[in-house]
Amino acid sequence: MSSETPFQIDVPDEKLSTLRAKLELASFPNELEDAGWKYGAPLADIKRLTERWKNGYDWRKYEKEINEQLPMFTRDIDVDGFGALNIHYVHKKSEIVDAIPLLFCHGWPGSFLEVGKILPLLTASAPEHPSFHVVALSLPGFGFSEAPHKQGFGIDQYAEVAHKLMVALGYKEYVTHGGDWGGLITRRMASVCGGRHHKAWHTNFPIAKPPSWRSPLSFLSFLLTPWSIEEKAGIERTTWFHTKGQGYSSEQSTQPQTLGYGLTDSPVGLLAWIYEKLVLWTDNYNWSDDEVLTWISLYWFSRDGPAASLRIYFELRADCEDIGQNPTIPMGASFFPKEIIVLPAAWLRKSNNVVFESHHKTGGHFAATEHPEVLVQDIRKMFAKGGPAFAIVPGRTGYA
Repeated sequence: MSSETPFQIDVPDEKLSTLRAKLELASFPNELEDAGWKYGAPLADIKRLTERWKNGYDWRKYEKEINEQLPMFTRDIDVDGFGALNIHYVHKKSEIVDAIPLLFCHGWPGSFLEVGKILPLLTASAPEHPSFHVVALSLPGFGFSEAPHKQGFGIDQYAEVAHKLMVALGYKEYVTHGGDWGGLITRRMASVCGGRHHKAWHTNFPIAKPPSWRSPLSFLSFLLTPWSIEEKAGIERTTWFHTKGQGYSSEQSTQPQTLGYGLTDSPVGLLAWIYEKLVLWTDNYNWSDDEVLTWISLYWFSRDGPAASLRIYFELRADCEDIGQNPTIPMGASFFPKEIIVLPAAWLRKSNNVVFESHHKTGGHFAATEHPEVLVQDIRKMFAKGGPAFAIVPGRTGYA
């Protein structure tokens, strides 16, 4: 592995000029009367955002803010069978020497930017709560990390990259937090590296297999135990996602290259494709236009382009059908009602070593963006003095 290199985002002027030219030439479809969100992202929203992106949105302003707020680096990580990939990451240490090393892992359509609101909270030092050294990588093919060049880069490889990055930074023992794909990747890390390196994991995307007749007592309990109001609402939300919100996944997991042509060539197409998820996957979160456009711009200006981020769906589709061996290390879970998949917590407890769980009244898929204070409070409680995972990393309690 190479040494790290400080990194600053510096999008070439010609890329900004090309983006503006494409926005100037944008064409829009018509729309049915009173369609709202029934058929997808509303035409008025996309036209408004396109106009703002073209006239008024200042990428250089937000580029400067990201560079100033997030200490970023790159380094080469050797991946078995795939060679070295240049990985981009955020790394901020707490003032507390014995802070807990924590890896933050995003998914799609997220990015390293999701760590922005929680980074100062996690690294803050106070006698009342633990502090963390935080690492937030851009997954290979996302943001400013190099994309894999060979087929078959699956969940084991993503987990390998994340683990090797932590070790390269001197964190041979650490904890993790992940959502979306990051939740599945850190789950695999917990299975493969759990105990020796990976000491505990927390997620805001808690998924589990439903009870099976192969475990008769668990299955009988499932059949006889009535669902709570919260569990019924969770199943309704999950059903909505599977029946009305999962078309994107079918395309990305079967023909990502075909879709990639459109998203790579059309900024408006990319905007509509991701904006839909930002709205429908959150719980009435008040997205500002510039916040949306910064999120989309990171995909547009990403190292290997927006298409590279889609291939994770193709390569990991089998892992969605079989999530693999259950981890045994301590797990924490934060449940938010507008997550895209909301399953009964009892399912999670039967297949994981759940030591902490928290159920919230509001919030959706992007917890670190929607409710950063709430999410950080959950993570702190899990690793705090008196908490179920206190001092789980030897010699690193998180306190002075």
